[in-house]
Amino acid sequence: MVEALETFEAGEIVLQSGVRLPDARLVYKTYGTLNAGRDNVIVAPTHYAGQHTDTAWLVGEDKALDPRRDFIVIPNMLGNGQSSSPSNTPAPFDGPRFPRVTLADNVRLQHRLLTEALGVTRVQLVVGFSMGAQQAYHWGALYPDLVARIAPICGSARTARHNFVFLEGLKAALTADAAFAGGDYATPPVRGLKAFARVYAGWMFSQAFYRDKIDQLQMGAPDLQTFLAFLEGHFLARDANDLLTMLDSWQTADISGGGDLAAALGAIRARALVMPCETDLYFPVADNAAEVALLPDAELKAIPSVWGHMAASGLNPVDAAFIDAQLKDLLAR
Repeated sequence: MVEALETFEAGEIVLQSGVRLPDARLVYKTYGTLNAGRDNVIVAPTHYAGQHTDTAWLVGEDKALDPRRDFIVIPNMLGNGQSSSPSNTPAPFDGPRFPRVTLADNVRLQHRLLTEALGVTRVQLVVGFSMGAQQAYHWGALYPDLVARIAPICGSARTARHNFVFLEGLKAALTADAAFAGGDYATPPVRGLKAFARVYAGWMFSQAFYRDKIDQLQMGAPDLQTFLAFLEGHFLARDANDLLTMLDSWQTADISGGGDLAAALGAIRARALVMPCETDLYFPVADNAAEVALLPDAELKAIPSVWGHMAASGLNPVDAAFIDAQLKDLLAR
């Protein structure tokens, strides 16, 4: 498998807010080879608190995203610590001064990468999990003539009000740590990051996941506290300001830009396969069903899993196989 980790130096970009971000960069990873027609392209944006390595489970020989046939691009989201982020941007946009970035900003920058740097003429599929799914929706809405298919997995076209409230709880837990210091911390706000992880733990997986003790039986945790400490480790490895930047992008996600969502969904021409999980606590099936009813060419396929939101993380082999089979079917049509 041929891999590459590269950087698209975009220069100064004008964000949706009107703020000009100088020296913006998009770090990305590719698998496979771009064909002569430059149209064998699949884009797989990253998810919240994730980086390209967390999305790579979708890629592999004999999988739906097969590098022997496809040219797969995994762009790191703005704010995730790889692409331009609070943690790696110099003054005056360092730390808490990093400007608000929307998912539309992300997708427009990804579009520049594909068209300006790579010369892509057609995108066969945009597939993503969680915020990656929200970016897939944005790709379909912003570039209907370029994208043939989208596959949002456990994500929505607009962040729901209940989802927004859940994220407010995460934000409050993190920023309540005195060490956070308004974002100008000298050392990581460890207590806040641990509190953030504990709040998240109750939402990432379903009630049935914990009732059935899957954390012990499938993930090998000897007890619940060990499992929660494992989840803390994931967020302790991330920068607090980066987490808050991505959280804001999540809260403001809306393909209509605050306008008519039905019209924005109706304008998507890509064939859509929308895959919620039956037990997702913050991207519920009902929300996706309402979106699918407004999409011109869409199908809803719920993941039959008790893993909740994390059914689309690649952690559970059964769920990963279900998703892969659905993507293969989508690409065959």
